[in-house]
Amino acid sequence: MESRILVLGAGFGGLELAAILSERLGDEAGVTLIEAADAFVFGFAKLDVMFGRAEPQEVRLRYADFDKPGVQFLNERVVAIEPQTRRVTTDQGVREADVLVLALGADYDYDATPGLSEANEFYSVAGAERQRDVIPGFTSGHAIVAVCGAPYKCPPAPSEAVLLLHDYLTEKGVRGNCEITLVSPLGTPVPPSPDTSSALLEAFAERRIQFIGGRAVKSVDADRNVAVLEDGTELPCDLFLGVPTHRAPQVVLDSGMAVDGYVPVDSRTLQTRFENVYAVGDVATVGVPKAGVFSEGQARAVADALLGEPSAYGGRGSCYIEFGSGRVGRVDVDFLSGPKPTGTYHEPSVELAAEKEHFGTSRRARWFGR
Repeated sequence: MESRILVLGAGFGGLELAAILSERLGDEAGVTLIEAADAFVFGFAKLDVMFGRAEPQEVRLRYADFDKPGVQFLNERVVAIEPQTRRVTTDQGVREADVLVLALGADYDYDATPGLSEANEFYSVAGAERQRDVIPGFTSGHAIVAVCGAPYKCPPAPSEAVLLLHDYLTEKGVRGNCEITLVSPLGTPVPPSPDTSSALLEAFAERRIQFIGGRAVKSVDADRNVAVLEDGTELPCDLFLGVPTHRAPQVVLDSGMAVDGYVPVDSRTLQTRFENVYAVGDVATVGVPKAGVFSEGQARAVADALLGEPSAYGGRGSCYIEFGSGRVGRVDVDFLSGPKPTGTYHEPSVELAAEKEHFGTSRRARWFGR
């Protein structure tokens, strides 16, 4: 079956692209949106689930509610991509398009870190649900939040995890019995913004949270309860919350589109080296973080191109950061305008917590009508 525009993946990028084209073209949009999952979940909602602030069913936004003129949604799994011909095979059939847009996100490579598995990661919805049942049993010992490789989705999230874990253990009255350590391959929590990194490091120090930067966890030894770092250092570990190494989905790797694990694109246009094939979001190498707000911005640039109003993607976005105690900070980052990335830090406040809430509710209403 032929489609004018075929979008693979319904995350931030795919949803926003389909929404814009529907708004502008209505029934003539000619978009087919393919997604294997049955529901969308905001990345930040996983922490809400993990710490018992929201039930899993509350954060699931069903794709059945995504109903836009000119957009056909197909709940199918992509099994093969032929970029030269823009031909896509799913578990339900073959689709062909004039324009192909990859927005399939990034998958987790558990094998890259021996000892890491679905049982001790918290970056998937299922992982967050599992940790919600594990964390209450942690009342003493050493907790490690560890990033096993970069790049990874939502760079501030591991920092948020240790701060929220501190709050959780404090509320339970067991914080004094526990140590918390954050291990990251990044030298600072948020490299583009020294002010944001300094604020987070100060928050860690105030809460007795150790930060080990510039090193990733190489393996997890559950039998000995240790996490092994790249330099051979072993850290005792009674609770391990891991961020797996990321990579493009296997179907993308098999297509021959990827270089060094991701799909290279022109950072301004999001075009791949294949004619009329674009890639947005976490699946692509754009030169910006793997985060929803950046995927959304890239989708807008692709939409402009498809509407005959090309605009260069600017590489700007804002990330909200949970500091605990009901306060949220924000960092506004610009990756492509100048000679190097820059970031502007906004101190945590309840006002920014409300702004973050609006960020989620506005997109929920825009994409799912509720």
